[in-house]
Amino acid sequence: MSDSLLPLSDAERDAVDDCWNRIGVQGDKSCERLVNHIHCRNCEVHAALATRLLDRFALQRDDSQPEEHEVEQDSGERRSLLLFRLGDAWLALPTRVLSEVAASTPIHSLPHQRSVGLVGVTNVRGALVACFSLAEMLGLDAGEGVSERRVVPRMLIFNLADGPVVIPVDEVEGIEAIAVGQIVESATGSVPVGRRFAAGVLQWKGRSVTLLDEQIVQQTIARSLG
Repeated sequence: MSDSLLPLSDAERDAVDDCWNRIGVQGDKSCERLVNHIHCRNCEVHAALATRLLDRFALQRDDSQPEEHEVEQDSGERRSLLLFRLGDAWLALPTRVLSEVAASTPIHSLPHQRSVGLVGVTNVRGALVACFSLAEMLGLDAGEGVSERRVVPRMLIFNLADGPVVIPVDEVEGIEAIAVGQIVESATGSVPVGRRFAAGVLQWKGRSVTLLDEQIVQQTIARSLG
């Protein structure tokens, strides 16, 4: 997994606004949000930063695991996968092709561009990065994916040879170490995407999850952007 966007640099640490230490419960308590939240741990600002840091740490930690620990005697070889949702479809990608799971940011459209799947650019810590619709590339309908759970759209920072691209997704389940034996070949009609994009299918928490072929996805995005 590329470290181009990991880990937190000194500049990024300096840019973190630890408002809870300045104006929150550990500071002078002048923050106007305390009236409603009582404590900083209940505040959406504190939660958003914590989520961002945990997402980054999870991917970094996974990438740093020695290969010998990826094989367990009781369950065999495992693959580290990020599970996520687009519309009604649950999908997975190997974590090695991802740099980060980031909070959603505004997407700015590009006039007169005709690249299939390119929806615009977005700001990733001061750098403009191409934003690509994986749903459009895969031919997925925009489903509702209705759930009683609170879900938060995210952006996946996906690695290409020429640099990262951003892929918006509707929900991220998390990183899971999936036994290779759980991944079966995708049969005709059993996956929501074109078969050339599917590397297999696995069952997870009662859901059918399509494992995407990372090389085909990378090549298709690169051709579209090129």
